[in-house]
Amino acid sequence: MTTTKSFDTRKLVLLALLTAIVIVLQLLGAFVRFGPFSISLVLMPIAVGAVLINTWAGGWLGFVFGGVVLFTGDANVFLAIDPAGTIIVVILKGVLAGLAAGGAYRLLSRISKTLGAIGAAIACPIINTGVFIIGLYVFFLPTITEWAAAAGMISVMSFIFIGMVGFNFFFELGANLILSPVIVRLIQFQQDKKVT
Repeated sequence: MTTTKSFDTRKLVLLALLTAIVIVLQLLGAFVRFGPFSISLVLMPIAVGAVLINTWAGGWLGFVFGGVVLFTGDANVFLAIDPAGTIIVVILKGVLAGLAAGGAYRLLSRISKTLGAIGAAIACPIINTGVFIIGLYVFFLPTITEWAAAAGMISVMSFIFIGMVGFNFFFELGANLILSPVIVRLIQFQQDKKVT
């Protein structure tokens, strides 16, 4: 009984630490911009939490990420157009990114923990960006169409990928892939320290 409580306490402490890291990284990341949006440096701790704790922890960390995005004003352009749609998209993309990272890890770690960690690192930015793009189409298509025309883009899709999310997505994906060995080491460290 004590072993289980000790292990649960460690998970809770790790979740609290990762929550703080998500908040700090997003607050700092709000100042790092390429294009109209800040780079989401917080996707790595979200993936780490999903891998080391569980899938629901990834969802919680994604929720915190979304809350901080709304708090910092990083979504103000969209809040002015459709507040409800903005809140739904921002929270949903964070939560689903965390859940997807956990799901990818749980599925792929049956083959290899390294493959699971890489899968989590890839799933997180793909889902984060994918849900954002879907949200743009569902809630903001008329505005995005106007922005594309004003930018001289013939296609809304090319405006979204080139003008809005392209560089950010590849930066986030690359950062996650480069740091995925760190996730693997953390997993190994956790397994070595498990109380039996």
